[in-house]
Amino acid sequence: MRNNKLSRFFNLLYTKLFKINDTPHKIALGLGLGVSSGIIPGTGPIAAISLALLFKANRAAALLGCLLTNTWLSFGIIIFAIKTGSAILNSNWQSVQQDWSIFLVNFHWSDLFNVSVLEIIFPVIIGYLLVGLALGTSIYIITFTIISIERNRRIK
Repeated sequence: MRNNKLSRFFNLLYTKLFKINDTPHKIALGLGLGVSSGIIPGTGPIAAISLALLFKANRAAALLGCLLTNTWLSFGIIIFAIKTGSAILNSNWQSVQQDWSIFLVNFHWSDLFNVSVLEIIFPVIIGYLLVGLALGTSIYIITFTIISIERNRRIK
C-alpha cells in the first residue's frame, strides 16, 4: 500500500515536470537550483525562486525541487556536510560535530558574533554548500538527460 502511494507520487512528479512548457535546460536548471537551495538549512522557497530568477531557470521546477528537499534532507545529511566542510578546512569532523550539537542546544543570537563559534559554523556552511552544489548538479544532469530523451522520443 505504501509503495503504491510512493509510486503514484513519483509518477505525478514525473508527469508534472514534462508538462512544464519550457526548455529541458531551464527545467533541469530550476530543479537543480531548487534542490541545492532546499538542502541548505535556513533557505527555502524564496531562495529557490530568487536563484531561478537570477539564472533565468524555470521557477516552478525550482520551487518543486526546493519543496522536495527542504528541511528533511538537511537533517539527513548533516554528518556528511560536517565531514565535507571539515575536510576542506582541515578540521576534525568529530570535534566540529560535537561542538555543533552543543552550539545548537545552547544557542543564543549573541553567540554568532563570537569568533570561536565561526570555527564551528564555517565547516557546516561550507559542507552544506558543497553537498548542495553536488546534488543540484547531479539532479540537473539527470533531469536534463531524461527530459531531452523523453521529448525526442515523443517527437519521433
